[in-house]
Amino acid sequence: MLDFLNAEVGLKTYIAKDSDIEANRKWYVVDAENKILGRLASRIAYMLRGKNKPYFSPHQDTGDYVVVINAEKIRVTGGKMRSKVYKTHSGYPGGQKSVNLNSLLQKNPERVIELAVKRMLPKNALGRKMFKKLKVYAGSQHPHNAQQPQTMELI
Repeated sequence: MLDFLNAEVGLKTYIAKDSDIEANRKWYVVDAENKILGRLASRIAYMLRGKNKPYFSPHQDTGDYVVVINAEKIRVTGGKMRSKVYKTHSGYPGGQKSVNLNSLLQKNPERVIELAVKRMLPKNALGRKMFKKLKVYAGSQHPHNAQQPQTMELI
């Protein structure tokens, strides 16, 4: 009976087609200079997932491409520059390595933003697909001018 009511009223769930999603993908450039890391990462993850689109659905990759420039000029609040620690493990005994935010920012500033955004995306194949649309650069130059990216001002 429920199907009959939905057909009568015209309530149907819209699922975007892959061709429509690809046709509506945009490229955005975000300047990370003097932006707070967590707030920047959450807004970028929001764009990569496509939650800003009217046809968002959690089981589809409807997001846009995001290019982040000036990654070495981000800010963090409090004492995180000294106390925040990134840990990796090789899988072997004694294979754990730790590096704090300050030294990682000096050595590989792109990795700081990548890790923050990646940890805000879904932990499955769809999240890995979304993460591939993120491009992060330490300086103010990027090689994606051919895609005519729009400048996105984040608050």
